[in-house]
Amino acid sequence: MKPEYEKNNKEQIPFEYYLKEFASIQPQEASRRTGVPWHEDTQEFEVRMMQKTFLVKWPECTIRKKDASDTGYGAMEDGIPARIMVIRYLTRGVESVGSGRFLTYREVPHGEVYYRQFNGRCMMRLAFSYGNRLKDFQKRMEAMGAVACGHGDAGYEFEFMNGYRVQFLLWAGDDEFPPSSQILFSDNFPLSFEAEDLAVVGDIAIGTLKKLL
Repeated sequence: MKPEYEKNNKEQIPFEYYLKEFASIQPQEASRRTGVPWHEDTQEFEVRMMQKTFLVKWPECTIRKKDASDTGYGAMEDGIPARIMVIRYLTRGVESVGSGRFLTYREVPHGEVYYRQFNGRCMMRLAFSYGNRLKDFQKRMEAMGAVACGHGDAGYEFEFMNGYRVQFLLWAGDDEFPPSSQILFSDNFPLSFEAEDLAVVGDIAIGTLKKLL
């Protein structure tokens, strides 16, 4: 069993790198570029993730829910990966709206290179977590505010972050075939995120489902 500090270092070291990058930005410029509201009085960005709104303190990247009375699970409050995603968006992303077309992971630039890892890390995890529990999947997606999109045996669309949308599609298993899934990304994702980022998107979204209800 690997020592806990090794796991922590794999996340903490990259986070410290990105935190330095975050501290060096001009908040007003980042707000104009991404369309994310900037609150000068509190020195916070207002960012949406997984159907909730969070306030991100600059330059230290501490997080709090905008709705202080909300005691439920919030994706951005749970660990370093979500914070890194927020930093990457605020430092490198742009405001955009998808055309309505969704991309498979293979269609994202360099997605073919990382597809095997993405398939195991996200798509198989989604399929084997909920492929034989479609009612539970539907209940959790609806609790998250996702909207049925009419694909697969159960398919839902939701906003991951500020105009960047994801679809989770499931096909139930049977006696002959195992359950399967597809994860699709709105076609504006490549404007702000790289293929490696999308595996983290999948991790965060599936983790949020697990912690609902």
